[in-house]
Amino acid sequence: MYARDNVAGASDLQEQPPGGREVGAAVEMLRMLGDGTRLRLMWLLSEGEHDVSALVAAVGMARPAVSQHLGKLRLAGLVSVRREGRRALYRARGGHVRRLVAEVRHAAAHRVTGAPEHD
Repeated sequence: MYARDNVAGASDLQEQPPGGREVGAAVEMLRMLGDGTRLRLMWLLSEGEHDVSALVAAVGMARPAVSQHLGKLRLAGLVSVRREGRRALYRARGGHVRRLVAEVRHAAAHRVTGAPEHD
């Protein structure tokens, strides 16, 4: 058996590569998660709803900076907000986003601890 026997040819692909709009949206989402502060915020928001004051205390940044990051995350479709009186409560938008953040978190933990990867 040769190594080339395990290589799939173009005709073996059953699914077409994603279109430009999908790739663009994915790149934008990943770009937003590429910032340490926004990733920390997403970890918190993946676990439940939080208002800006709680997020400010958790990440140790100024309120305007946290608000600006939340605005970017919202525009990228990663965060949703609902109003409760005068308070704005933020959370990760949907199961896909929460799973994406969880997978990044687990992959980072494996890398830092040296734990074996999963298949």
